[in-house]
Amino acid sequence: MSWRLAVRNAAPTRYYGQVHQPGGRYQVSTPYHAKYFAHELTRMGGSGMERLSRSLFDACVDLNPHQIEAALFAFRSPITEGVLLADEVGLGKTIEAGLVLCEYWAERRRRLLIICPASIRKQWALELSEKFNLPSVILDAKAYRIAQASGLANPFEAQSVVVITSMHFASSRAADIRSVQWDLAIIDVMNKRRNAYRESNRMGQNIRWALQHCRKALLTATPLQNSLLELYGLSTVIDDHLFGNLPSFREQYVRRGGNLKELRERLQVFSRRTLRRQVLEYIQYTERRAITRPFRPTDDEQNLYEAVSAFLQREDTYALPKQQRHLTTLIVRKLLASSPGAVAATLETMRDRLVSMRDGR
Repeated sequence: MSWRLAVRNAAPTRYYGQVHQPGGRYQVSTPYHAKYFAHELTRMGGSGMERLSRSLFDACVDLNPHQIEAALFAFRSPITEGVLLADEVGLGKTIEAGLVLCEYWAERRRRLLIICPASIRKQWALELSEKFNLPSVILDAKAYRIAQASGLANPFEAQSVVVITSMHFASSRAADIRSVQWDLAIIDVMNKRRNAYRESNRMGQNIRWALQHCRKALLTATPLQNSLLELYGLSTVIDDHLFGNLPSFREQYVRRGGNLKELRERLQVFSRRTLRRQVLEYIQYTERRAITRPFRPTDDEQNLYEAVSAFLQREDTYALPKQQRHLTTLIVRKLLASSPGAVAATLETMRDRLVSMRDGR
């Protein structure tokens, strides 16, 4: 008789799983049975595809070979502190992380954390729910205060679903995160913390410290942009001892005559990167061709451009806040290059702000 466990369908407190049996289906309603079948799933062991497939039979996602290989790499990597998944943009790093989360959840290792930019927290929650049927909670400052008001000293500790939080909030609550024995932590868009080895990068330092003793999966499409030291910075988030100290890394790989072949070999141990050109066999991308067309502004458009440019260059204006002056100037110039209508609304907002300042509001 064969048994299959769908533990991901479980609500965290009242309903723990479903057992699928040939010829019928019934519910398991106690924590004991859920843990028993999770233990059986883990005891059966297996490796590679066999291990992964048992936890994905109710997932709603079309998998590509490179995504499966990346998930398997994360499982079998000898670096116990974690891996770096660095596929190019659009190749599905979120899917790869979801595969790993599914296996951990099915094996009942459910202390799972996702740290990402605040703008994509809801996107992560939606992906986990729709594609992998994984329950999650977004933990932000408001939810944190509500949980503490209900008597929870550390809301991170009290969660029994996948916890999603922003990088800024994770940095501010680093001590609370460190106190939890996480089974796995996913850090998305890690390229923003490539310089985590620098003491001046307080956010990167805090996240490194908070997750120092748990397994991690770092996701980034651009692990390297300006300097090889950025690779060193990412490695320190996984494990401080992957490349030794900073002077040693500089001496071996950064300075003239550095051993780049050895660096590539050492990176292959804990990092995996797939390029778009490597998956064209089974993923058809739309071919994009840039077409340049000449454009000549009308006299009115040219006069508007010169007038707005002169206005932005004025030093004695209250229309541009001092702290955001450079950013506001860039935004206005970008809108100005689009069309007169696009920049009109922004200019009207500036005018209304000046009127409010004049009237003392």
